[in-house]
Amino acid sequence: MDPTCMPVVHTIPGAADVSVERDHSYPSAHGPLAFELYRPPGATTPRPAVIFVSGYPDPGMTARLGKPIKDWQSYVDWGHMVAARGVVGVTYANHEPGDVVALLRHLRGDAAALGIDPDRIGVWACSGNVPTALALFAHERLACAALLYGYLIDVDGATDVARAATQFFFATPPVTLDELPGDRPVLVVRAGRDDTPGLDLALQRFVAAAQARGLPVTVRDHPTAPHAFDLRDDSAETHAVIDDVLAFVADRLGAAHGS
Repeated sequence: MDPTCMPVVHTIPGAADVSVERDHSYPSAHGPLAFELYRPPGATTPRPAVIFVSGYPDPGMTARLGKPIKDWQSYVDWGHMVAARGVVGVTYANHEPGDVVALLRHLRGDAAALGIDPDRIGVWACSGNVPTALALFAHERLACAALLYGYLIDVDGATDVARAATQFFFATPPVTLDELPGDRPVLVVRAGRDDTPGLDLALQRFVAAAQARGLPVTVRDHPTAPHAFDLRDDSAETHAVIDDVLAFVADRLGAAHGS
């Protein structure tokens, strides 16, 4: 099945009531680029936001798969679900992965007009998009990060992530454990049956090193899950993990239950 059309296997009450604003743009070195806001129903005050980070350039992604990541059905579904939990979902176009920095700065600079709380912005990323999200998290002081079945940071001299980036063409902006904030929570979701080359070993090595340093990294383990389980494993446990990710984002951003 075309991965760009695969829906998330779970949804939550209120997701169908979310409105999507598609007429926004942010300035970049490549000219204006589009972004969408998934708006919580009935929101009347500035809301926290979560950026769905891409670690791939849209021109290459569109040439290969026909559409940019922001238009994949799974990103649309996740945008609806976070908004149903009271958080503005942000998906965006890029020319290169580093454009997300310009997006974040635009969201903060124009926060009042966009109805976003600039101090409560987090990131969500999965798979090969995670290194770009981690670099943004390290350098731009975000509130939290939810990282699903992703490549993280090579530590202790390992090169699994670097090799995978060469194989799968995702970005690996420079970032080290020392640069990750010690006071901002990170949720790492592990798929126990992930057979993506080098991913599980790199994930576990990163988690061990981060926790040894006292970084606030929590692991949600899904022992029976394959890679991309939110699209491929329609099980009660996958539904529970998705609910836990949504709860983490809402709780850490102060939007629990859409309040």
